[in-house]
Amino acid sequence: MAQNIGGQLSNGSEFRAWSKHYDPQVPLHLSYPYLPLYGLLDETAHKQPANPCTNFFGKRLTYQQIKELSDRFAVGIQSLAIRKGDRVILLLPNSPPFLIAYYGLLKAGVVVVPLNPLSAARELEFYLTDSGAETVITIPLFLNKVASLREKTPLKHIVCSRLADFLPFPLNLAQGFQEYKLMSKQDRAALLDFKELMKRVPRPDWHPEPLQADEMAVLIYSGGTTGIAKGIMLSHFNLVANAHQIIAWGHLTDEQGVLAVLPLFHGFGMSVTMNAAVLAGGEIFLIPRFKAKDVARAIQKYKPSFFIGVPAMFVQLNHLPDIQRYDFSSLRGTFVGAAPLTRAIKDEFEKKTGGRMIEGYGLTEAVTAIMANPYQGMHKIGSIGLPFPDVDVRILSLDDGNDLASGELGEIVLRSPTVMLGYYKNAEETRKTIVDGWLYTGDIGYVDEDGYFYITDRKKDLIIVGGFNVFPREIDELIYQHPKVKEGITIGLPDPRKGERIKVYIVLKEGERVTPEELIAYFKERLTPYKVPSEVEFRAELPKSMIGKILRRALREEESCKAK
Repeated sequence: MAQNIGGQLSNGSEFRAWSKHYDPQVPLHLSYPYLPLYGLLDETAHKQPANPCTNFFGKRLTYQQIKELSDRFAVGIQSLAIRKGDRVILLLPNSPPFLIAYYGLLKAGVVVVPLNPLSAARELEFYLTDSGAETVITIPLFLNKVASLREKTPLKHIVCSRLADFLPFPLNLAQGFQEYKLMSKQDRAALLDFKELMKRVPRPDWHPEPLQADEMAVLIYSGGTTGIAKGIMLSHFNLVANAHQIIAWGHLTDEQGVLAVLPLFHGFGMSVTMNAAVLAGGEIFLIPRFKAKDVARAIQKYKPSFFIGVPAMFVQLNHLPDIQRYDFSSLRGTFVGAAPLTRAIKDEFEKKTGGRMIEGYGLTEAVTAIMANPYQGMHKIGSIGLPFPDVDVRILSLDDGNDLASGELGEIVLRSPTVMLGYYKNAEETRKTIVDGWLYTGDIGYVDEDGYFYITDRKKDLIIVGGFNVFPREIDELIYQHPKVKEGITIGLPDPRKGERIKVYIVLKEGERVTPEELIAYFKERLTPYKVPSEVEFRAELPKSMIGKILRRALREEESCKAK
């Protein structure tokens, strides 16, 4: 069964004017198979069983192997009396066990809860309690942290995977043994071995749990950038549809490899570098952690066709002293999202590597990527591009909620087959965010006369100085254009006279010096007076999320604590 999504306003007129700028191979509408998410893996394994699926530091596993291992893992999970609809936490780095467990859990009818392995124990306690998960799948490095939560949470089972089992070379396991020794006898009793679970061969009559496509497949928590993290419920259909949209937009085929350094626990990495790559049948080069030199070496060695990243990654690559010596010629597309891409970052990367950066946009409430600049066609610097097939986007007034004309700033509101089921156990917030099928993103932007969209800022990041609206991104752009600055960010702080004042945080390039007064003079030359920052603070580094997104909220919280 397939589902087509229409695209008309209430008066019946077509409003996807942006489609005229689509690449020729990209259709206006797609047909989406109405199947469980694990079907992406099983169908590719059936069509191309011998194709390499994962490449982990040179060790390859084929699609058939990953499919069979996920079947075995599903049977192992079911043997623990974990049933359909139960939640299980994945606390794993990018590695073959992530794919095996992810698709295996889905085959068991389980809801996957992917989390950052570096989450603090306090954060994990919240996720376990909120989701009701009784099982965590992790690696030896995090055993003690996870085990410490057994008395405070519903946690019953800890499944431990050794990455050494999937590497082509020996690995020093001293850290893992140390974590194991620190565990109590009771905690060890809850411990299960990942590899042992996969020894349970499915019976000939075994089959994956039958599921409806509109059932929840993944419960993914927001980064908490606007307060307490919210559980975002994504259906099998949401995730399958997004994989098909990405395939269509990027022209992915089984001959193309994807560098997967974006964390797979994040919606962007999960959908673009895993689910879409599995649907296409291409090779996934798994890198557990971003280090600029390691990524540059991996691109040269493995020659992936696609590299998907966030701006902070490209800042670090730009500052590799010998970046020109690495061969990036295999890259057919370098897609960037999750945070604003400034002109300075884009220009410097393209100049040094000869590659072409393609900026896009997405949010976890709609799985991930839902628009981007065309893969081959016209790019507009600063634009997040065109909506994907079957994605409808409007710009609504912040004052009265009416539709705005091109060039006018308002909230970005969208409708897509990928829009979430809602927020977990939070009906009130769901009603505020999804209205009549339209997702209110909280992002402020505009659309130009060609249908290309632009984001100026988050609604909650807007700074109001003396009654005037200031969009932090405009100042961020200037920060990155300064020749002595490596990176920086802008926030608004309470001010008794103006309502808010503007502060910037700056990380300088190595060996460079500049004074706060010089930077403020730089801003004064380029900005309207009310937009000029009143304070500059230099830092050795800035707080970032796991995917490298600079956290404005963390800086605001720091300032709030100082003020108390």
